[in-house]
Amino acid sequence: MNSESNSHSKATDLKELAMVFFRLGAIAFGGPAAHIAMMDEEIVQKRKWITRERLLDLLGVTNLIPGPNSTELAINIGFDRGGWKGLIVAGSAFIFPAMVIVWILAYIYVQYQALPQAQWLLYGIKPVIVAIILQALWKLGKKAVKDNVTKVTGILAVVAFFFNINEILILLIVGLGVMVYKERHRFNFRNAWVAPMTISPFLAQTNVSESVTSPSGWGVFLFFLKVGFFLYGSGYVLLAFLQNQLVEQNQWLTSEQLIDAIAIGQFTPGPILTTATFIGYLLAGNMGAVAATVGIFLPSFLVVLIINPWVDKLRNSPLTASLLDGVNVASLGLMAGVTYILGTEAIVDGITVTMAITATFLVFRYKFNSLWLILAGALIGLVVNLL
Repeated sequence: MNSESNSHSKATDLKELAMVFFRLGAIAFGGPAAHIAMMDEEIVQKRKWITRERLLDLLGVTNLIPGPNSTELAINIGFDRGGWKGLIVAGSAFIFPAMVIVWILAYIYVQYQALPQAQWLLYGIKPVIVAIILQALWKLGKKAVKDNVTKVTGILAVVAFFFNINEILILLIVGLGVMVYKERHRFNFRNAWVAPMTISPFLAQTNVSESVTSPSGWGVFLFFLKVGFFLYGSGYVLLAFLQNQLVEQNQWLTSEQLIDAIAIGQFTPGPILTTATFIGYLLAGNMGAVAATVGIFLPSFLVVLIINPWVDKLRNSPLTASLLDGVNVASLGLMAGVTYILGTEAIVDGITVTMAITATFLVFRYKFNSLWLILAGALIGLVVNLL
């Protein structure tokens, strides 16, 4: 009887996990920073599945491994909630809505050689997204900024972001800096050169070119599998990989097609890496769409499966706990930089200024649900477009 009850409870948990992340994937506009903000609201505040400290630790770890950060955060939360089954359910549910939407848009694009216009959608949604991210930054920041060291290094991370320093380099330098300062009594600085030497292989540029001269389902899968294993930072870094490999080297796509593919990824919800679905369809039809999507996201599932069990061990060690403190505050510094850029793109006139201020007031004062704010933003965008 007990085992039956436990089994039913676990099945219910997986079903709930699927529903939550499917909904997040369907409304998660605005890129990784917005996705993280929505997960904080839904997973930490509303459902209390994990603590905010745990969310920060998972975020810090995902920033240090290759792959799309917000998707890996969803996969990590799924693993915490339901083991390897939860990992698959949460990650797949988060990716699936965007994949289907992008797949449909790819079909329309191929049939009519035109890109559906959705500027009105982004016009209304982006100011709201800025408010949602600001609330998450405030709440996560209160947990991440633990002392003067993390406060100063967090500010330095924001400054470094605006100097266009590589994201992974910022995370490593700030993380190591906080660790060395807090645990300085442990270090022999005569051997300090060892750390950069161990890190440098991870920062090396990796060649992900595919030798296949004409794209097939298998060739598309292999290409995007390699990209998934070696892509660091935000999804926007994908553009540089694709331009070099698909346009210049293999000549599978034109620059115009690549720009259209990136645009599709930006104005659809969910992970921006579902751009791969669009490109896969252009290269090899329905088989290519599936192959590209599986290829680019599969490494994230595998890496999280390996890394997640070590997060608690990292936090329990004073040395790596200090490193994680630094990485966490650097992650929020990068998130703040991205929010500023998103804000300058989103708040462009009196209407968007009013929307951003109103949405910020509603989320801070009344803890307004992000779903209703996003729907309201989309509706306002539609009305403005029709006027």
